[in-house]
Formats: sequence, structure tokens, C-alpha cells
Amino acid sequence: MSTIIFPSPIFGPVHSRRLGVSLGVNLLPADGKVCSFDCIYCECGLNAERRPKQPLPTREEVRTALEEKLKDMQVNGPSPDVLTFAGNGEPTAHPQFAEIIDDTIELRNHYFPKAKVSVLSNSTFINRPGVFEALMKVDNNILKLDTVNEDYIRMVDRPSGSFNLREIIERMKDFKGHVIIQTMFIKGTCWGESVDNTGDDFVLPWLEVVEAIAPSQVMIYTIDRATPDKHLKKATHIELDRILEMLNSKGISASASY
Repeated sequence: MSTIIFPSPIFGPVHSRRLGVSLGVNLLPADGKVCSFDCIYCECGLNAERRPKQPLPTREEVRTALEEKLKDMQVNGPSPDVLTFAGNGEPTAHPQFAEIIDDTIELRNHYFPKAKVSVLSNSTFINRPGVFEALMKVDNNILKLDTVNEDYIRMVDRPSGSFNLREIIERMKDFKGHVIIQTMFIKGTCWGESVDNTGDDFVLPWLEVVEAIAPSQVMIYTIDRATPDKHLKKATHIELDRILEMLNSKGISASASY
């Protein structure tokens, strides 16, 4: 199935199912994907098929492009609900991520002080002190936790390099509630293996860990756009609603995107 690559360093605004009118900040190249995960459901495609030739945008390029876009939106609209770090891979992988967050907050405060700053991250670099401190500054620190089954993560999210799920979970707890957990629920198969994580064997251990992390919110969702693997299927409304009810029964604020 076809997948998409986003412009860089600024794209949109787009309408986000979870965040509203979202102006995208893409800290990765415009011609490919750079990510510490290689998720089989990624709308940007697989890493090996999307290797970029262009460099990462510099801090100065990001700041200049963002300011120009915000000036234009002040005049022509629409007003953004959120400035969202997303795009062609993992935003926290950028070596100047922390400094770019500082620039973005400054520009947001000047042009659209009511807008939120959000980061969509796969959580793999939250052990880096600079990344952790930067994420504490943003309004919406949205971190991926698709499951607490490491074998499933290695099959579906496919981390590159070293990966320690236990360390990531412990670091998530260190945010002391300043974190939003985002979880993708899917069905179907990959290489003949089931990737259905909607059943109790996956949901109950995940729910226990989420409760221990004590996030401000949980966002659950399913496939919305084309994926590299044609054997994947959406989780149903009934399945997501069931998980939502389980979160709510624990007193955890949660939302579902179908």
C-alpha cells in the first residue's frame, strides 16, 4: 500500500484526530525516513525503502521556517491548536532537539500563546537527559507504548539498535504524570504471525503498567492511513471502546480515535 513522506521542516496545518488544527514540525529530511523504530504500520513506510539523501534541517532552518509560517497564519489563518513535532521518523533523534523545543516555545508564546506544543515520540531516547528535560517543557509529551510485551514490540515496532522496554517504562514514571501514553491497537498478521493486541493477554498487563506510569491521559487509536504491510487490519469500535472503558474504570483519563 502507498505511504506518505512529509515536507520538512514545516508541514500543514492538518487536522489531527487527537489534537485538532495541527501545524507539523518535521525534524527529519524531506526525502525519506529516519527512525529508531521500523513499525510495520508506519504511514511513512519502512526504513529500508525510505532512506533519505538530504541532511537533517538545522536548528536555524527550523526556527526560520516556523516563524515564517506562524506569521502567515496570523494573517491568513487558521489559528493552530497545536504545534506538533512529528513527521518522517523520531523527532527526539535530532541532535538539537532540546534547543529547537526552546525556540518553538518562544515563537509560540509570541505568535499564538494559546497553542499547545506537542511531541509525538516512540520513547526510545527519553533516557537522554536533554531529551527528557525538553519533553518536560512541552504541553503534550506524547509517548508510544503499544504493549508491554517485548517480543511483540520487536515484531511490530521493530526497534533498531539496543532496546530495553523495562528501562523505558521506568523513565516514563519519572515524568511524574507529565506524559500522555499513546497506544496503537491493530489486528491482522505479519509474516503469518498474529499482531492482534486487543485481547486481555495484551491489554491487562499493559493496563497495569499504564496505571503505574500514572499518565495525565491515554490516547488509544488504530490504523487510519495506508500501511506498508497489507495484512494489517483496524481494531474495531467495539474493541477500542472496551479498552477505553477499562481505562476509565481505573480513573485514567482516556480517548479513542477510530
